[in-house]
Amino acid sequence: MKVVIPGGSGQVGTILARHFHRQGDSVTVLSRSPRPVPWGVVHWDAETRGPWTAALEQSDICINLTGRSVNCRYHAENRRQMYDSRIVSTKLLNDVIAALKHPPRLWLNASTATIYRHALDRPMDEMTGELGGNEPGAPDTWNFSINIARDWEAAFFAGQTPGTRRIAMRSSMTFTPDRGGVFDVFSKLVRVGLGGPQGSGAQYVSWIHEADFVRAIEFMIAHQTMSGPVNICSPNPVPNREFLRALRAAWRQPIGVSAPAWMIEIGSFLLRTESELVLKSRRVIPGKLANAGFTFVFPDWPAAAQELVMRYR
Repeated sequence: MKVVIPGGSGQVGTILARHFHRQGDSVTVLSRSPRPVPWGVVHWDAETRGPWTAALEQSDICINLTGRSVNCRYHAENRRQMYDSRIVSTKLLNDVIAALKHPPRLWLNASTATIYRHALDRPMDEMTGELGGNEPGAPDTWNFSINIARDWEAAFFAGQTPGTRRIAMRSSMTFTPDRGGVFDVFSKLVRVGLGGPQGSGAQYVSWIHEADFVRAIEFMIAHQTMSGPVNICSPNPVPNREFLRALRAAWRQPIGVSAPAWMIEIGSFLLRTESELVLKSRRVIPGKLANAGFTFVFPDWPAAAQELVMRYR
């Protein structure tokens, strides 16, 4: 296959590029800052047409992961960059793919499980899940993230690409033992004894092991009836307190100091990030994948945590 990954220089893009490259597929990453890697990299600015459009001609799969990191403070300039990097690049790809003589047969576009409301009461699938936005009592930053997700998907599905099947990937946190990823961040907290419940500890964590993330991508490529929004996450989200308890057990760390919400707010400010990333409850389940017959290698967090820690070591 010929696989093109716009915005594929981050953690998730590297997971996918590495996987397809090892399979012998042709892989091209479109990046603002090309760097030496075993697969092809072409420069693009994610805003204007350029020579990079040739990479998409006669490609099989486009996996767009473009978007400024959400691990930052949500001040005005960062909000603009977070919004524009997603919406502008998606509209650009819609225009480019629509004009190709031989467009990719499948376009997977990043989205996020954050699009659903803060949910403690019940799980959210693609069919019955409630999208968030302007919920009573929800912080402005939460609503901002949801509005980005809504507009991102709207821009994606607004294009006219009749020759290309489209899937919006509502992904949860993807865990890999690679340094610098979200698993690395949680593990560092646990190892220094700060892996106790965060906030109330009741908020749900939606997650997926990297092996299942890659297998889900392959599954969606193979199952040509799948389209529209698809939740990419484990079938078993867990409350934050259970999530961290299992991670402490995997690291054999008996101590886990809890952090109340006010402490999370202060810590987030000092680390120049946002408390939403740990305090919002994401109770998301993979309805479409399950209904199509997808099976998980790591459906439960304790086993996934053990395997990830083993490879991290």
